[in-house]
Amino acid sequence: MRPTNSLARTKGLLLEPNELAHAIVGAAADKKATDIVLLDLRQIALIADYFVICSGQSVRQLRAIVKDVIKAIKDLGQYPRFVEGTPESGWVLIDFGTVVVHVFSPELRSYYALEQLWREAPVVVRMQ
Repeated sequence: MRPTNSLARTKGLLLEPNELAHAIVGAAADKKATDIVLLDLRQIALIADYFVICSGQSVRQLRAIVKDVIKAIKDLGQYPRFVEGTPESGWVLIDFGTVVVHVFSPELRSYYALEQLWREAPVVVRMQ
């Protein structure tokens, strides 16, 4: 049986995908990410359980969002499988396995339109 208290989580036990996704949303919000969306992909895709999509208004803010999301989740005992892209490119993807995070500049977010691509996925959280 898996302990569920926060002390157990800091000892390296995996968070449930829902808990992980909400922790990521909170970390992004703490860095003032804009238009945060949490999509539930469980019924429509095999690549992940959840997508977190958010925007930053500058390269500096994108860097801060990425850095703090990774740090917050590492503090909970989980690590990204990989990180692709750079803040300078306007898109950073952080893959935590069950949750994939997309941090965009507003221009690239509009261009790639992931919410439209995954429009069948239920929206769990939307924060403007």
